[in-house]
Amino acid sequence: MSVLSRLLRSPEGAIGLALLSLLALMAIFAGVIFPDDPLSIVGPALVQPFTDASLPFGTDRLGRDVLAELVHGTRASLAVGIAAAVVALVIGSLVGTLAGFAGGLVDEALMRVVDAFQIVPSFLLALAFVSVAGASLPVVVLAIALGAWTAPARLARAEVLSIRERDYVAAARVIGMHPLEIALREVLPNALGPVLALSSVIVASSVLIEAALSFLGLSDPNIVTWGSMIAEGRNVLRSAPFLSIFPGIALMLTVLGVYLFSEGLAEALAKRRARA
Repeated sequence: MSVLSRLLRSPEGAIGLALLSLLALMAIFAGVIFPDDPLSIVGPALVQPFTDASLPFGTDRLGRDVLAELVHGTRASLAVGIAAAVVALVIGSLVGTLAGFAGGLVDEALMRVVDAFQIVPSFLLALAFVSVAGASLPVVVLAIALGAWTAPARLARAEVLSIRERDYVAAARVIGMHPLEIALREVLPNALGPVLALSSVIVASSVLIEAALSFLGLSDPNIVTWGSMIAEGRNVLRSAPFLSIFPGIALMLTVLGVYLFSEGLAEALAKRRARA
């Protein structure tokens, strides 16, 4: 039985995969579903949800379509979450591999750098970086990755320490391979499994941090994000709570989908290893 079949047999995995698939489709086809600019005014201000068939989720204070903003916001949130996770995993894996394989002073120096980054809370680090570098999507991705790469680095180092003395690594040394080539070609691929398991946690936390930065106004004003939608709705929370509720539900479903998918995938992989 394949991993996908085991994943679909798990309630957590099936629900998580369904949620993430729906969000991914929304992000991919946002421009097809709502081809116009989601920030354009399409009707009267503060139309209540489910009162106008053409505006099912109503409008915000400026008369913009809430559903269009919500769908386009999916693209920004998933893009930031996935990109930040990729950057964090790449940086963390390389640093952890070099530290674990080299040992000695190189290991000590790199691990002290990891400690320095790990001391600062991820959100505060991202907040400071975006405040200094300016609010744009690439800057937000890099800011979030700066606070997320330390966990993959520590896990990669631990895996490399257990791998570097194995026979195939010793054989690579005997045939004259360069130490850096051994670390990147022979050791790193075998240490990636546990490190990649952190990707779901990093994606979920990245989505939440991006929403928090957007809520504080530290995001590209020309891009719709769920955090900026929640911030827009806080000023009329009593009269139009739906402006904050809808993007809040979208955030909750995204994080829940990532968590359930990771739980189901971990269970499916564990069953596969048990039968191997």
